[in-house]
Amino acid sequence: MAKEIVDAISMKRALMRMTYEIIERNKGTENLVLIGIKTRGLYLAQRIAKNLKNLEDVDVPVGAIDVSQYRDDLPESEKEKMIHGQQLDFDITDKNVILVDDVLFTGRTIRAALDAIMDQGRPAKINLAVLIDRGHRELPIRPDFIGKNIPTAMDEEVKVSMTEVDDKDGIDIMNK
Repeated sequence: MAKEIVDAISMKRALMRMTYEIIERNKGTENLVLIGIKTRGLYLAQRIAKNLKNLEDVDVPVGAIDVSQYRDDLPESEKEKMIHGQQLDFDITDKNVILVDDVLFTGRTIRAALDAIMDQGRPAKINLAVLIDRGHRELPIRPDFIGKNIPTAMDEEVKVSMTEVDDKDGIDIMNK
């Protein structure tokens, strides 16, 4: 059974607050790029970029990365078959990268994303923005921008729904 914990309006507010925090902490938008982890991280990054355009009248580059080839839970034989190619269509060297994802759980996806980003260039810094931080970290990874902290049990799942892929905005908690 799913329990809605964040509705569409609250989700929009959380993203707007995160946008303001990104502007403040970076002292503007100069040298800023957004990289979303496919799939929902990309759509969140695009929404943050739209907020930045509305607030600061600037077009911040948005890119997407697929971290599946960087996962540490794949056998080496599978990793060898994968091509480590360019995923971004802009240079991230000396840029302030905001890595965006929907849910932060163990930290393993973020670790994989950091490896993927470093294969693309050498950013000046990387900050992490997540819509939901649910705890239960297995790696020492901490988000810089958080939409909402939602403590969860290990037998629960956080489901982020976005209009771009799910035809609605909202966040539910479900038992596995």
